Amino acid sequence: MNEVVVRDVTLRDGLQLVRAMLPTADKIALVRFLLDCGLPQLEIGAVVRPDRVPTMADTLEVVATLDATELARCWVLVPNATGARRAVEAGVRQIQYVLSVSPSHNKANVGCDVGQSLDGLAASVALARENGVRVQLGLATAFTCPFEGHTPEESVLALVADDRVSGVDTVMVCDTIGQAVPAHVAGLVAAVREVVGTTWFHGHDTWGLGVANTWAALGAGAVGVDATLGGLGGCPFAPGASGNTALEDVLYALRPGWLTPPVYHRILARGQDLVTQLGEPSRSRAADGALRSPDSHPWALGVPQ
Repeated sequence: MNEVVVRDVTLRDGLQLVRAMLPTADKIALVRFLLDCGLPQLEIGAVVRPDRVPTMADTLEVVATLDATELARCWVLVPNATGARRAVEAGVRQIQYVLSVSPSHNKANVGCDVGQSLDGLAASVALARENGVRVQLGLATAFTCPFEGHTPEESVLALVADDRVSGVDTVMVCDTIGQAVPAHVAGLVAAVREVVGTTWFHGHDTWGLGVANTWAALGAGAVGVDATLGGLGGCPFAPGASGNTALEDVLYALRPGWLTPPVYHRILARGQDLVTQLGEPSRSRAADGALRSPDSHPWALGVPQ
């Protein structure tokens, strides 16, 4: 598990449904804090219509403040070729192009049918290749859809086998509304890997299985997973979706090689500060445990023995 990439997506998925706006300066400070802690990769925003997702309106302002070394570890989400072009022109080095496997959610989320999204993906990949930019395809509703229910595995596999997907660097399967169970996650990740090779997993903790599903994905060969501070997050266009799997929980479970108890304590404290600033509850079970456990446990913030 030391080789797994844990990507923090607080500044993108984590902020999509919060009630308060996080100032741009605070976003930039959070990027640099997390990079300094050792997080190998971050997703720092999305190039989307600000009237639909107002908390993402300053994404390219954040990008403009970062240097080349920082940008090499950062991703930005785009929903179409126009977003990809704007991101690349702004200096983004890694883009995640998102589309939904279920047609109804794709229409609600990005405003077009799946075929149109695939056409936009092909154009985005061509642009990225010209500029040395990495592309990850994010498959929303890969497990279940809030409008259509269960997503058939054959729909996912047909999509990733499409010629328009062939140029991407990685494919990420997303449990968008957090209804998947570990066996389902392991099976789909393994099946997608057979088609595309390098695969990631993005999970939500709606039914309390975020960490278990993350572990199942890694056991099936996923090389990267997403998480957010305090379990913040949710899709504005997916009724019933709650927050992402908490970064604090994922890190406590996986113990990547760069993580030490003192660094973990810094991340715990920053997560608590962030949810307080945003007026949101912390959904992290590990953060709660760290506050309640005696200081005989090195990973706890600790109550005195």
